[in-house]
Amino acid sequence: MITPLDIENKRFSKQMMNGYSVEEVDDFLDELTVDYTKNYKEVAKLRTKVEELNNSLLQYKSIESTLQNTLVMAQTTAEEVKSVAKQKADQIVNDAKADIQKQVDDLNNQIMMKQKELDDIKKQFEIYKAKMESLLISQLELLKDINKDDE
Repeated sequence: MITPLDIENKRFSKQMMNGYSVEEVDDFLDELTVDYTKNYKEVAKLRTKVEELNNSLLQYKSIESTLQNTLVMAQTTAEEVKSVAKQKADQIVNDAKADIQKQVDDLNNQIMMKQKELDDIKKQFEIYKAKMESLLISQLELLKDINKDDE
């Protein structure tokens, strides 16, 4: 690429006849050097700016990648937490069902034992009642015998 210094140092050979005016060529080269210098500096600035923007883009792409990885990790962690919570909830429900079943079984056993006790007491009452009835009958017979003897 031609630099502004190349334009400024460019010299043309002079022709004797029908040549260009040296003064006009020098003036034009001076104008061209100024414009070219301005454009050259602007291109250099733009290249620097493009390089900075490319570096920023790389940095943002890196940040984006990190954020995507973090999001995936957060989703995975959330799923794991949800799964563990569901397992714990299921375990709690299963434990509660087992406890309730045990309590129901215990209550059924107590009911059966109380029913047996009630049956035993009823039998004892029937025996007691029969004995009392027998005693009363024998006492009544004894009183009848005593009344017959007194007559």
